[in-house]
Parts: sequence; C-alpha cells; structure tokens
Amino acid sequence: MNRHEIALKKLAEGTVIPATPLALNEDRTINEKGLRLLMNYYLASGAGGIATAVHTTQFEIRDPEIGLFEPVIRIVSEEIDRYEKENDTVIIKVAGACGPVEQAVAEAKLAKKYGYDAVLLSPGGLNHLSEDEMIARTKAVAEVMPVIGFYLQTAVGGRVFTYNYWERLCAIDNVVAIKCASFNRYQTLDVVRAAAMSPRKDDITLYTGNDDSIVIDLLTKFEFDKNGEKVTKCFEGGLLGHWTMWTNNVVQMLADIKAEREKDAISAKFLTLAAQVTDANGVFFDAANGFAGCIPGVHEVLRRQGLMGNILCLNPNETLSPGQSEEIDRIQKAYPHLNDDAFIKKNLESWKARVE
Repeated sequence: MNRHEIALKKLAEGTVIPATPLALNEDRTINEKGLRLLMNYYLASGAGGIATAVHTTQFEIRDPEIGLFEPVIRIVSEEIDRYEKENDTVIIKVAGACGPVEQAVAEAKLAKKYGYDAVLLSPGGLNHLSEDEMIARTKAVAEVMPVIGFYLQTAVGGRVFTYNYWERLCAIDNVVAIKCASFNRYQTLDVVRAAAMSPRKDDITLYTGNDDSIVIDLLTKFEFDKNGEKVTKCFEGGLLGHWTMWTNNVVQMLADIKAEREKDAISAKFLTLAAQVTDANGVFFDAANGFAGCIPGVHEVLRRQGLMGNILCLNPNETLSPGQSEEIDRIQKAYPHLNDDAFIKKNLESWKARVE
C-alpha cells in the first residue's frame, strides 16, 4: 500500500485526531514556531491523525484579508511529513473544507496539493441550501478526494438533517467517515443507524465530535435490526477540539475504552470517567455561555501547560467568558488524572528546540 492507502486504513480503524488550534503572535499574525510546537506535542502524544483548518483553527483563516488557510495547512503538513520520515509511520492528514461548492472544491484541491488524505466537509453557514444541494456539494468534493461527513451542532452554525440525508450521504462512494457533532442523542442515532444500514456500512467509519458525550459514544455498541438480522456499528475514534488538550492521556483513554467495549459488562468507572470528561469539556468549551469562549478556553489550557504563549484569537472579541478561568481552575483541581502535565513538562524543551 502507498502512504495514502495506509492513512485511509488507519482512519478506518479509528484513532485520536485532534482538531488543532492556531498559534498567534501578540499582533495576531501567525506564530509559525508556535504552530509547529503544537504539532510536535500532538504527534509525540501518539495522535493517529491531525485535523486542521477546522473550527478550532478558526474559520477566519479563510478571510481574504487574513489569508492563512494555505499557510496553516502547509505548516501542519510539513510537520507531519517530518514526523513520518523520522519515525517510519503514517499520520492521517485531515483538512477542513467550508463554504459553497466552488469554495469547498477549491479548498479540497489545495488540501490534496499538500498531501492531505481526507477533508472534513463542514455544513456551517449553508442553512439556506436544500438537502439535495448539500448532497450534490458532497459529491463534487468527493470527486476531488475522500470526504468525512459532518453533523455540526446548531449552536455553532449547524442544522438539523433528516435521516434520509444521512442515508444518501452514506451512499456516496468516496465518503469514508462521518464526524457526528450534533450534541443531540436523537440526531446521533440517525447518523449511526444510517451508517449501519448502508450497503457501504464497512466503508464508513464513525468519529465522535459530540464533546458532551465523548466516552459514552465510544463505549456504545449500537444495534439495529436489518431484515431480521442484527447489525452493529460503533464510533471508532474521535475528531475533536477537546482532544487538542491533554492529548497524551486521551490516546491511552481511547485504547482503554475500546478494550472495555468488547466486554460483556462495562465497568462503572467508565461511566464516572464519562461524566468527568463532560464536566471538563463544558468548562473548556464554555457551554454555560453558548460556547462563546470555546476556542479561547482551549488556548488557556494549552497556555497553562506552556504550549501556547497567549490565548489570542483572530477575532479580538473572542476571549474567555467571565468566570471561565476560575472554572478551569476547578476542573484542573478536580480531575488531575485527566491531564498530561507531567508528559509535557518532560518533553517541552526538546519540542521547542526542534522548532527554533
């Protein structure tokens, strides 16, 4: 198999894919060394893939006056290439693609130019399009490169899709995975059932993006009846902004969860873990304030660990919500077993030296 085929096989098996943030200088220009430092952290942590130019990277990178889409995907690709060469491995490269069909196709072509393996196709900002038009858009992008479908929660610009939409999406040949970030159990079931019932069931891998239910998604074996036969489908990995923090521990957590899922009975400690992870996510992503501080919240956790120099966003108005910093204090005190502070402290200087 060539590198791209190996990457798609790894995607199908399920892994940890952080949705990477953007490091900025004090004048809000891109901090290239800072971005490369973050990549060193995620790769050293054992992430099986990297997703960039996504929500956590800030959609403003596409604004013409900012123009950071291409620099970001280039820098991330370069760091992955270096890591692959030094470690004789393959890391899945995922780039976000947004906007109307012409824009999404153009972004997919650029991602392909830089060696990406798949695009996460966002439905954000397109609520005026019909489901027929959204399916046609997916088909157009899928002609360029493999697509990861995306159920985006309504609170951050997504929309509710019918079950039939997901049936039709699953039928598109080059759709290789779906990220479900609906933050809604009923809508999540629509996605899982559509994938389970699809003739392409084994060609589509489910990734959780449900930050409010990460552990439960991964623990669950979903079962459905198909013409009198039982069919099962599981979430095999996560493509998550939440997994850009405490990533080294997340890699082990995913392995533990998938092993536990194969047992006849799930240990109660995993249900406790599920609640702890959701509590942490609610604070980091600022659920109490409609996710207004979600990206600065990610930045603040990484800043405290020495991985980011500041919490600045491209939008000057995007910052921590009142009380969010104190809530992060609470989470760090309540759940020290979830962080990877010791791992970062041990390796941070060597990562910094690599990007100088």
